[in-house]
Amino acid sequence: MEQLSLFAEEINRNAPLASRLRPQSLDDYVGQEHLVGKGKALRQMLEKDMITSMIFWGPPGVGKTTLARIIANVTHSSFIDFSAVTSGIKEIKEVMKQAENDRMVGLKTIVFVDEIHRFNKAQQDAFLPYVEKGSIILIGATTENPSFEINSALLSRCKVFVLQALTEQDILRLLHHALTDKRGLGNSTIYIEERLLKAIAVFANGDARTALNTLDMAVLNGEIRSDGSITVKEEILEQCIGKKMLLYDRNGEEHYNLISALHKSMRNSDPDAAVYWLARMLEAGEDPLYVARRLIRFASEDVGMADSQALQVAVAAYQACHFNGMPECSVNLTHAVVYLSMASKSNALYRAYERAKADAVKMLAEPVPLQIRNGVTELMQELHYGEGYQYAHDTAEKLTAMKCLPDSLEGRIYYAPDGQGKEAEIKEKLEEIKRIKNSGKLP
Repeated sequence: MEQLSLFAEEINRNAPLASRLRPQSLDDYVGQEHLVGKGKALRQMLEKDMITSMIFWGPPGVGKTTLARIIANVTHSSFIDFSAVTSGIKEIKEVMKQAENDRMVGLKTIVFVDEIHRFNKAQQDAFLPYVEKGSIILIGATTENPSFEINSALLSRCKVFVLQALTEQDILRLLHHALTDKRGLGNSTIYIEERLLKAIAVFANGDARTALNTLDMAVLNGEIRSDGSITVKEEILEQCIGKKMLLYDRNGEEHYNLISALHKSMRNSDPDAAVYWLARMLEAGEDPLYVARRLIRFASEDVGMADSQALQVAVAAYQACHFNGMPECSVNLTHAVVYLSMASKSNALYRAYERAKADAVKMLAEPVPLQIRNGVTELMQELHYGEGYQYAHDTAEKLTAMKCLPDSLEGRIYYAPDGQGKEAEIKEKLEEIKRIKNSGKLP
């Protein structure tokens, strides 16, 4: 028995770090606070022992399998791990028969199906009667949208929980735990700078498995000192992750320096510089959705009405980043960055809002003119709400001389197009509108 115990211990030591550190309870589980935090839906279901069949939908390495195993532990259920790649209908029926027998004697069975989206319709249908009867609690894990990949009949009997990519802080917490826990690397003395741990967290991009495997590889290749301690140096980590450590911190000064460089390069119509700064950010691990959000802002702030297509391009780039992720979306962002760099520029919209804001914050109580108030009740009509309102569509010019600004702001100009690109046409049209309104010929 001692030999077997030692053999099992040796196998465990050689298991991947992520496997050795797999949490056994919710207290050890990292991430998904929106599901398993105090008072949250999934935690309450567990605490009340009211677990039903469910689907975990989320990116790789966020704890889908781990959470399923914790549920099995907490509910004292048999846990059967199915692979959608290697299991067929025959295997499914055999397991279902055993689960049905166990149910007859009061035992619960949790069947966990990883990559359930890989099961075909017939395989998924094989689970359906057993889920309906309650013979099993089915927990499926998928990286694909279950609405498209799972049969509607099966999906309707499962509650879908969306798991999110782990944050950098979540990953750092896991890495520190791995360095101190005896099941992980806690039996060794390991020296690794905090900035290198942060680099691993950025590289992992929300995937705990990737982070822990990267740390494990870096430690295995670290420099062993005479006292048995291990030092992980930057060049070793660079070899493990296949890229040079770039000077970057998503929350530090360099983060803001680089986004400023990108923004100002586009403003200066320099696509080469803009693409370079874009690459610096993405290759250092910046969230592509953050960059895309900044491009959307730029499209209105610096291009505006000079080329309204710019906003559509920027929004489309954000959607492409959401659909594709890195590294595929890098070219989508490049598309948008080059378009915005080469677009006609106008900051008239930005200046218009800033002027209006300055007046608005000083004059928050300025009353809305009566003629453009909505007189929907008899009392409002008695108070002259809507009196004197002129409906522009009733005129040939689609214009009236009615005033829409408060009296104290009469004549104030906020939007002043500077005539760049398409804004030249808008400037001409606005001048024509003002000329007609001032002609005295309108009602």
